[in-house]
Amino acid sequence: MAKLKLIFVLAFLAIAGATVWASLQVPVWKVPQAVAGHPWFIATLVDTYLAFFTFWVWVAYKESSNLARAMWLLLIFGLGNLAIAGYMLLQLFRLPPGARAEDLLLRRK
Repeated sequence: MAKLKLIFVLAFLAIAGATVWASLQVPVWKVPQAVAGHPWFIATLVDTYLAFFTFWVWVAYKESSNLARAMWLLLIFGLGNLAIAGYMLLQLFRLPPGARAEDLLLRRK
């Protein structure tokens, strides 16, 4: 699990760094209309949000509280892969030493 922790720490840092850098260049609400209305931009957004939803289905399975499920849905849809990497890190750091993949993937007892 140490390799997964490293992967998701690096992913979190890369996404956060790229987001901060991009935000300092141009605010997200100032994306040019030529970009925001482009068919490939729209197709990419649909693809991305369906992927976010797919990941959230697993989160909803893992979480027992409806409040936690709703909170993670909002975080994932609002922050995207930053929230996904954060959720994975929370799950990974909660695992006991010697945990197996199924301990990560399956619902806690």
